[in-house]
Amino acid sequence: MSHKVQENAEKANRWIGIRRGQTRRPLEWLAEKGILVVSFSTILMVLLIFIFVTKEALPIFFGTMNSAANQTILSVEEATKLKPEALREYLNLTQKEFADADAETRALLIEVRAEAAKDQSKDKDAKVNTTEWRYLLKAHQWTGYDKPEYIWQPVGDIHKYNIIPLLLGSLKVSLVALAFALPIALGAALYVSQLARPSTKEWLKPAIELLSGIPSVVLGFFALIVLASALQNIFGYQTRLNAFLAGLSLGLAVIPLVFSIAEDALTTVPASYMQAALALGSSKWQAAWHIILPAALPGVFAAAVLGFGRALGETMIVLMTSSASIMSFSLFDSARPITAAIAAELAEAVFGGHHYRILFMLGALLFSLTFVLNLLADLVISKLRNRLEGKK
Repeated sequence: MSHKVQENAEKANRWIGIRRGQTRRPLEWLAEKGILVVSFSTILMVLLIFIFVTKEALPIFFGTMNSAANQTILSVEEATKLKPEALREYLNLTQKEFADADAETRALLIEVRAEAAKDQSKDKDAKVNTTEWRYLLKAHQWTGYDKPEYIWQPVGDIHKYNIIPLLLGSLKVSLVALAFALPIALGAALYVSQLARPSTKEWLKPAIELLSGIPSVVLGFFALIVLASALQNIFGYQTRLNAFLAGLSLGLAVIPLVFSIAEDALTTVPASYMQAALALGSSKWQAAWHIILPAALPGVFAAAVLGFGRALGETMIVLMTSSASIMSFSLFDSARPITAAIAAELAEAVFGGHHYRILFMLGALLFSLTFVLNLLADLVISKLRNRLEGKK
């Protein structure tokens, strides 16, 4: 009984405290609740965006979309014997459109489909539903090709939607960007946080962080007009717009982000680490490299992961510096990342069509991939932090 009385007293005290907060500090209380609402609203908005994108891609995930150029054609007598739901799917109508259409309109639509069958392609691949997962992920020997190929070609009589070239393009461009940006950003962060004079740090750190304010379209334009020709003259490759160019130009956008996070992580390392190393006879460079950097490893790893996510999700730069999607592991061949494909093709896709659904499926796939990478990175960071702190 006494335990219950104590619990009720604690609840009453909390309520009194809340009421006092509302009365004595109303502006602070409102600001606190406002921040809470904004935080939950942000999470809810991200969740709703993911639900919307996934909903548009459900026909692809469940295999209910058919992109075959040659569809099964029924006569008017055969079609009228179908159940209403089967007839609606055969005519490719929405629930509302089917309900609004009378029997005469439906018969006319059936005749139009039968008339269109006269112009169907004779290609054996015209009956292939290219939105099936085996065609999205596996190589297929298309008509006119000597061997199975991975092809992304959403135009023409037969739409080919293999997503492997797009995944490979995203991976190549992002890895090149990270390989270019990470050494520069970490080196700059280590110098600014541990080695630079205070007067130098005052202007160098803001100058590097200001680079993040450059619009991505400006970086893309610079890469397209200046960097593409310069790199082609230096390395002598044939394809002017390729994964190497896209990765280097994307690295320019990743450097400020990785620098800012890594510099903060290195700065939070206690000054006693550096002082102890110097007292034992180490130089500043040795102490920074062998003592400070390992101590800040969780934060540095987080910077690398966020930089990779930034590179994976960038659109404008890769849209301007990449061209066709080609299944090639060479960095000097053309590549098209997922983000560039979505940005370039979504405006031309027919609303509700198979190309439209495929692009939304790619968006949901990119969203999920980024979420999983961040989740795995968080687990690795936690393990690194526990190991550095001596915890199991």
